[in-house]
Amino acid sequence: MKTYQIDSNGYYGEFGGAYIPEILYKTVETLKENYLPIIESEEFKKEYHALLRDYVGRPSPLYYASRMSAKYGCKLYLKREDLNHTGAHKINNSIGQILLAKRMGKTRIIAETGAGQHGVATATVCALMNMPCRVYMGALDVERQAVNVERMRMLGAEVMPVYSGNKTLKDATNEAIRDWCCNPSDTFYIIGSTVGPHPYPDMVARLQSVISAEIKEQLQEKEGRDYPDYLMACVGGGSNAAGTIYHYIDDERVKIVLGEAGGMGIETPQTAASMEIGTPGILHGSRIMVMQTPDGQIIEPYSISAGLDYPGTGPIHCNLYKTGRAQVMAVNDNEALQAAFELTRLEGIIPALESSHALAMLPKMKFKKDDVVVLTVSGRGDKDLTTYLKHKDEIDYEAI
Repeated sequence: MKTYQIDSNGYYGEFGGAYIPEILYKTVETLKENYLPIIESEEFKKEYHALLRDYVGRPSPLYYASRMSAKYGCKLYLKREDLNHTGAHKINNSIGQILLAKRMGKTRIIAETGAGQHGVATATVCALMNMPCRVYMGALDVERQAVNVERMRMLGAEVMPVYSGNKTLKDATNEAIRDWCCNPSDTFYIIGSTVGPHPYPDMVARLQSVISAEIKEQLQEKEGRDYPDYLMACVGGGSNAAGTIYHYIDDERVKIVLGEAGGMGIETPQTAASMEIGTPGILHGSRIMVMQTPDGQIIEPYSISAGLDYPGTGPIHCNLYKTGRAQVMAVNDNEALQAAFELTRLEGIIPALESSHALAMLPKMKFKKDDVVVLTVSGRGDKDLTTYLKHKDEIDYEAI
């Protein structure tokens, strides 16, 4: 049977693999040998699921959005990852990886972050597990996500602003990898998305797959069937999307629709729509669709959303895009802002800017009245209030 899951060599179709410096070879090989036996063990699963239930607050609700459903002519359910402890889906992965790190005898944690949600989630689990934590964050993101920076510091993490490149997520990842190269024996790098060398994309997708496992159960209860007609999510690196689709990836009855950051438009240099305008290349340890010049220099991405401001997308999604299994839309800044205010006014939910890129695809879709649509609200909008307030006069309130 055709599968869109990872193969035995760490590839999704032509994307993935582990392209790493020699100094990290042993570290990554050891992780590759250990991650599945550990996360599939009964002892790990017991501790992981207890923390998801009692600490994170799972299962997250699957909420029927009645006013949005009426507007878009479908049955729209929102998977409420914004209601998790720390305010996003990121905590599902951070808890799993720190349990793995402890079992592998690592004593120090590093992470990268864009919007700050993964940084906060990692700082949170490090406080919980009494482990030192260093988070690398682009200097521009440190400015635009000041509240999350203070949360990380309050939790005891050391936040390292990065001033190279365009001072965003790509540059933070570069610095985290440099740190990892210098400290491979005691340091565990908790990568926040389905990017990086194998086994990270698969490991993060598995830890986030709690999302689609819950969707199956919740739809069975609400609709009398365990699958939707459409799954919708935003993609930057792609972890919330990977979690949303994990148990449905080979079920062709389910259409997958992913929203990436169009920025000011894919026809401009100010974009982060790497699947639409990128070409295959190597970035941060794997072969993915990358925004790059013909001679392989990275083109700096741009998005109003710090969490989607990355010049590539995880190999899972690149393969889905290339094979046509997923429909991918570039969502511009102004469309995401409009969608954020729409959800806020119609359903009383303030979404993160990242999630707003998924919501902004709804007006571009043509649904049938009985279509069951599940859209993942990956995070809450507290961290983006400054941006929302700055742009509130640009919103077309009459269209809501």
